[in-house]
Amino acid sequence: MSDAPQPAAPGEPEVLWRPSEERVRAARVTDFAARLVEDRGVGPFEEYADLWAWSVAEPEAFWVSVCAYFDVAFSGPPSAVLGSADMPGAEWFPGARLNYARHALRRAETHPDEIAVVHLDESLEPTDITWGELRRRVAALAYNLRELGVGPGDRVAAYLPNIPEAVVALLACASVGAVWSSCAPDFGARSVLDRLQQIEPVALIAVDGYRYAGKEIDRRDEVAELVRELPTLRHTVHVPLLGTAAPEGALAWHDLVAGDHDEVFEPVDFDFPLWILYSSGTTGLPKAIVQGHGGILLEHLKHNALHLDLGPGDRFFWFTSTGWMMWNLLVGGLLVGSTIVLYDGSPGHPSPDAQWTVAERTGTTVYGTSAAYVMACRKRGLRPRDTHDLSRVRCVGTTGSPLPPDGFRWVYEDAIPDVWLASVSGGTDVCSAFIGGVPTLPVHLGELQARSLGCAVHAWDEEGRSVVDEVGELVITAPMPSMPTRFWNDPDDVRYKASYFDTYPGVWRHGDWITVTSRGTVVVHGRSDSTLNRGGVRMGSADIYEAVERIPDVAESLVIGIEQPDGGYWMPMFVVPAPGVELDDALRDRIKQVIRTEVSPRHVPDEIIVAPGVPHTLTGKRIEIPVKKLLQGRALDEAVNPGSVDDMEVMRFYARIGAERTGRAGGEA
Repeated sequence: MSDAPQPAAPGEPEVLWRPSEERVRAARVTDFAARLVEDRGVGPFEEYADLWAWSVAEPEAFWVSVCAYFDVAFSGPPSAVLGSADMPGAEWFPGARLNYARHALRRAETHPDEIAVVHLDESLEPTDITWGELRRRVAALAYNLRELGVGPGDRVAAYLPNIPEAVVALLACASVGAVWSSCAPDFGARSVLDRLQQIEPVALIAVDGYRYAGKEIDRRDEVAELVRELPTLRHTVHVPLLGTAAPEGALAWHDLVAGDHDEVFEPVDFDFPLWILYSSGTTGLPKAIVQGHGGILLEHLKHNALHLDLGPGDRFFWFTSTGWMMWNLLVGGLLVGSTIVLYDGSPGHPSPDAQWTVAERTGTTVYGTSAAYVMACRKRGLRPRDTHDLSRVRCVGTTGSPLPPDGFRWVYEDAIPDVWLASVSGGTDVCSAFIGGVPTLPVHLGELQARSLGCAVHAWDEEGRSVVDEVGELVITAPMPSMPTRFWNDPDDVRYKASYFDTYPGVWRHGDWITVTSRGTVVVHGRSDSTLNRGGVRMGSADIYEAVERIPDVAESLVIGIEQPDGGYWMPMFVVPAPGVELDDALRDRIKQVIRTEVSPRHVPDEIIVAPGVPHTLTGKRIEIPVKKLLQGRALDEAVNPGSVDDMEVMRFYARIGAERTGRAGGEA
């Protein structure tokens, strides 16, 4: 058991959990720090903060230590650790050759009969795959990809849900040096083409459909459209999730993973492309973000072992889809010898507690979800502590958006009283977290525990000065190995530089508001590019959402700040009432009062408008910038990429509001 929570010091938030001395001693980050002292003569590190400070002050020594601690297998030795520290353009481990898949399957060599993958669909009945069987399937598919002429640098696209076939396909592609890129099958054909046409894949691995919320969704027409619109395709692989036969000209998945074949892992350069991820693309084509074998390998070894405390014997479940970077991080659990848990289905079917049931039935030890799901559980009054056996869960992770303090409290009061809550924040851009969990630190109400090792995270003011206990821009002042090697099809790195380095040349600006506290914790306030700047007082929208959506009568909200031509500032809030609730003047007054007293009297909205919904990206994040453009009178087809939005009818509502206010005609998309 953990130590009992202690009262907070004056001015500090409540401490919700502290690790026991036994847990601190057993943590992998504790062992890592001790090995640094013993093997390298650095330290000792009395506190995590000392270890973090050393990791960013001595990046070469830190990342060499990561390689040594996890026994990274270089096929060719590096000539240096950091050939160049320029951003963008940092050169990590020049001359080194390795392969991500070789490391992901290492446990199969020594423990072939252990479980590597557990899979569930909405039936909630687990199916196991051993390490030996996973290795066999990967080797077979890699062999057949080579036979089909797929080789290093070729792009292989996937239209697959969160099923074992996706893991096998990713590892097989990495084995041959092909570049993996996936889209979830809930993406429509246009959304997928916006992504895949940029990278010109030679092969497509696609399901015939998927199951969601108790329904079967046939995707064969969408797959046929992808095949027609991707002229570079030489091969299509049919995965019969719904049991249909392979269409004419397509290869059958079963045939490609049959038989026994030798493992062959193509040695590639450290920065050789491993996969291509995509930004949300709400205002234009999604950015095709390229990340390398070596950078992802080191970052996921570090993050999953040292920050999530994962290792052999653990079961790692994160609710995700193949269209979100968290799926890639979940697969990275294999790198540290953990069993990964794949759930393919709705988070709320057959009942709202589905994710907790998955954790219970699989013996999950580290369970990750979205902040939105935690808050939805709270609003529904769920109490998993009373309905589920979650005794094996020792860590609950959340990401996707800032977890409000009420979400922290709900986890401890209603879910698992003695659990380590690791709220993390990072991005698709690095496929990891900048800030997040540390198993040896306490959990403070509403705060992320610490900055991640090797991540030179700071909060900067407008003059580029580091600030503490004040809101500032999240910046990274030194390179990380998993930063994009480039964007695909981005001549001279124009989009790449504009995305991160325009504001502070040579320094990564991520686009979030954060506060780094004097205790080393971090508070994330939301996106800085949708900042509410009223009367010179800047605030992230997340602070307002947290307060307003604690009101039971509010299902969801969206707040936008708009600079007016006359120098004024219009700040409307759009509210989706809870079912059966009317947005009347009394509810508007309650909303204003909550914002005035709990957030800021300067940021009380000018209008509170009932809305049919709040638009989200396909990975569930609130869309603010395109809505702001619509409210400023931009045409719909100029303000938003339709393929990146979950509900275009909702976007049309905001376009009509903008057209009415500005007297302009709203365009269609």
